[in-house]
Amino acid sequence: MQKRDAEALRNCSVCLLKDLVVDELLIQALVKDGILTQNMAESIMVQKTSHHRSFKLLLLLPKRGPRAFKSFCSALKETEQEHLCDLLTQEEEGREVCLDSVQSETETTGRPGWLKRANKREISGSSLPYPTQEEFAPKRAKTLESMESSLDADSPINTPVLACSADFYLSHCQQSYRMNSSPRGSVLVISNINFDPRAAPELDPRKGGEVDDEVLRKLFTELDYSVNFHRDLTAQDMKMVIENFCRRPDHQKVDSCVVCLLSHGVDGAIYGTDGQQLALDWVFEAFDNAHCPLLQNKPKMFFIQACRGDEMDCGVEQIDGPARTFSPTCEQRDAGREEQGDADGRQRASTGRQRIKLPQRSDMICGFASLKGTAAMRNTKKGSWFIQELNTALRLNARDTHLADILVQVNKRIKEREGYAPGTAHHRCKEMSEFTSSLCKDLYLFPKYQPQC
Repeated sequence: MQKRDAEALRNCSVCLLKDLVVDELLIQALVKDGILTQNMAESIMVQKTSHHRSFKLLLLLPKRGPRAFKSFCSALKETEQEHLCDLLTQEEEGREVCLDSVQSETETTGRPGWLKRANKREISGSSLPYPTQEEFAPKRAKTLESMESSLDADSPINTPVLACSADFYLSHCQQSYRMNSSPRGSVLVISNINFDPRAAPELDPRKGGEVDDEVLRKLFTELDYSVNFHRDLTAQDMKMVIENFCRRPDHQKVDSCVVCLLSHGVDGAIYGTDGQQLALDWVFEAFDNAHCPLLQNKPKMFFIQACRGDEMDCGVEQIDGPARTFSPTCEQRDAGREEQGDADGRQRASTGRQRIKLPQRSDMICGFASLKGTAAMRNTKKGSWFIQELNTALRLNARDTHLADILVQVNKRIKEREGYAPGTAHHRCKEMSEFTSSLCKDLYLFPKYQPQC
């Protein structure tokens, strides 16, 4: 890189480290232009936060030849960061905005002085003392789209699903749900991304929803599930698809099922593309022991990526001292029925050969992206926070962790995430996921392990 270009990067280092959004579009533009290698791109994107990725990129650029500066400016324009491009290309001295006052220093390490100063913020692979922050351009916020906000985040993890060991399976299979069929079960994914502008003008396209779709498809395929995918359905079509899925005869031969619903939503319902609502309680009822007998005593998993209200969770400041712990706020929709069913189940069959009775609804677990009344967060390029964290947790931990504990891990990760959008209502916004469960045993997926017959 030419001296004047490297100096421009150095002079603008503070603004770049603060405002630059380093995402896949920016990095791939530099790869396509021959400025970065694929290995360099991966080393950048593996960093935990946008600040870390910016630091890594700015460390590499001065070493990537005379075309690096021009290519970087072009990539900034392509990713709607023209203001940073303008900042770098200003020629008149004294007109720079937010320039770094750090002057050139003699470095024995080979690093430019401005990077040495920036590195005081602990740019390393270690865990950070502050929450992971996701950045997005303030201009993206709009109507209901903002309820699943376009927040920058790390790319979906591509680590293969880690395999369960034979020893772990043998030591845990007796006290857990049976899970050794191949496939393990069927997955139904309904993802509504585009909504009818005439029937539902208030429902914006769910940009980034297609990323969630691909993440779920790959994840459950690796977990040995048969994935059935449907996109952009009206409320009536969703109902028909779910009813047909419940009646599938192959449920008898498998050990579980999964239902993923991704759409705009309100508390207790999700929207079809026609703006009509489908009640979640109807969905759960469709899979209960009466309406779906082939899945009796088998675990049924639900994952709901949708808002449950319009309220933005702005978070609260944590007081000094030890962090307080709270029980997850869970919806016990059928608590009364469970109590009655449990009482019925305890009655003794003292005469005749009576069949064991089951409660109307059991063996279900449901993960929600947000709490009742609050909005869910979604990145237009990387997908939703909830699906990202679910994907990561299942890939890394399903081999030796039961699903309820995995969803606790998802809750923890979601709790740590934070939006970054100064000047907008979404600055430092939060999300909190939760789950409800009527599971009666531990639910291990035992990935990639098949017992020998």
